[in-house]
Formats: sequence, C-alpha cells, structure tokens
Amino acid sequence: MSGWPNLSDLIVDKASDAPIGLVGAPLNMGSVTPGRCDLAPGLLRATLRRIGRYDVETLRELQTLVADHGDVPVAGLGIEEATPAILAACKASVERHRLTLLIGGNNAVTRPGVHALGLPLNKVGLITLDAHFDMRDLSRGLGNGNPVRALIEDGLPGRNIAQIGLAPFANSADMHRDAVEGGHLVVTIGEVRDAGIDQAIDHALDHVAHCDAIVVDCDIDVIDRSQFPGAPGARPGGMRAEDFFAAVRMLATEPKVRVMDLTEWDPPLDPTDLSALTAGRWLAEVLAGFEAR
Repeated sequence: MSGWPNLSDLIVDKASDAPIGLVGAPLNMGSVTPGRCDLAPGLLRATLRRIGRYDVETLRELQTLVADHGDVPVAGLGIEEATPAILAACKASVERHRLTLLIGGNNAVTRPGVHALGLPLNKVGLITLDAHFDMRDLSRGLGNGNPVRALIEDGLPGRNIAQIGLAPFANSADMHRDAVEGGHLVVTIGEVRDAGIDQAIDHALDHVAHCDAIVVDCDIDVIDRSQFPGAPGARPGGMRAEDFFAAVRMLATEPKVRVMDLTEWDPPLDPTDLSALTAGRWLAEVLAGFEAR
C-alpha cells in the first residue's frame, strides 16, 4: 500500500480471485482515423496511481480488487486476426470474475467482448455510450466504425441494443434509420441534455431488461472534445464528463453488466494529462458502481 491510497493499490495479479478482471486489448488496426489507441491500456495503468480511492461525496473508500490479465498480444494484427485472441482472453476473465473491464484499443474490441459471454446473442444486451452508431457498411471488412453492424449480422437483435449520446453531424441518415427500424433505443446527446443522464440510463436498462447479461461499450469519443481531446472521433457539443461519470457508475451498479469496455482513446492526441485522468476516473466510477451492487 502507498502512503496515499490510490487505484493502483487495487490492481493484483491475474491469478487472484478478485471480483473484477481487467484485459488490455491494444488493437489499433482498422481504425477510420489512424492513430495510437494501442497505447491506451498501458497509460491507463500508469495513471491509476494518480486517482484516489476515497469518494468525498459518498464517504466511501474503494476496496474492490482488480485482477490484471495483461494485454492481449495483437500488435500489428488486423481485426479479423486479432479477434480470436481478444475473445479468448476476455472469455477467460468472464468465466472467473463477476465483471470484466476490456481496455482498448479501438472500438472493434466490442464485438469479441460481446461474444466472450458465451451466450446466445438473443440473451445479450448491448448499451453504448458513443457519439456514433458504429453501423458503417461491412463491405470493406471489419473496422472500428462497424462493430454494432457486425454484431447485428452475427445475430444480436436490435431490440437488445440501446445507444446513448449520438451526436449531430457525426452519423448518416441510413445508419439512424437502420437503428430505429431495427428496434434500437436511440438517445441523442441533445436528449441527454434535455432529460438528464439518469433518465437516459434508466431507459437503456429498461430496454435491455429482458436480456440475461449486458455489455457496456464506453467509446470515449462520446465526451465533449474539450474535455477529452485524446479521442479522434470526439466533437464539440458532446457529453459532459460529469454525465459520463454518472452514466458509468449507474451502469456498473447493474448486476447483469458482465463486460464494460473503454475504447477509442488515442493518448498522443492530448499533450496534457486531461484525457488520461478522465480515463482513470472512468475506472474509479466503475468500481464505485460495482460496490453498490
């Protein structure tokens, strides 16, 4: 233990029977915007020593241990090549831990995270915090812009999908139409601002309540660009960081949530430590929510 209790105190060896597992998936190939998302898992770990464990709002100190399974060796691999290894590593964590944190890498890691549950897809719910539908066409293969489309092609029903934070001028009319006609719950960033993040998350959880297990995809570009400059897909007018933190904590409270990913963080885009500290706070909020189960 360090003199100042911080999140790094809670990271333990992968052999631990900790209730939460962490898997790094530094997948970088196939991104719409080339970058270095592969650096994110390592920087997240390094940042944890700067994030305290005591929540002055709730008067509670985080205690939950996180078993670190390390990074999946996917350097230089395309999405198709990397997917089996990411799926296997995530599945091994899911089988041992009540919650698995899958740290990308780009958003293509979400698909193997869903399949890692080992359940029929009609029993799996997917909630995305994302500025984008991630429903680009699959004709050119898998990419970080089409994991939701790929999962639908795999058999994930649209009625099992809730998408929160969709941004203006960041999507196409075809994607929006397909999502609505497919039965997705669609909550735009404007609707989040108007009705509040609590209502958006409540609606999302109600939408997937019929599912046996839930995956939460936290694409960091849902946050306003000024508050997370290290996300290539983020734009001005996005979700406030405080709403993002509240959403993550609420979602982690739900026992059916078995996998939560963090994707699309490209550290070199932010020469400051703002993005890193925001990502570190994400993990703190996950733990706080988990401990409230």
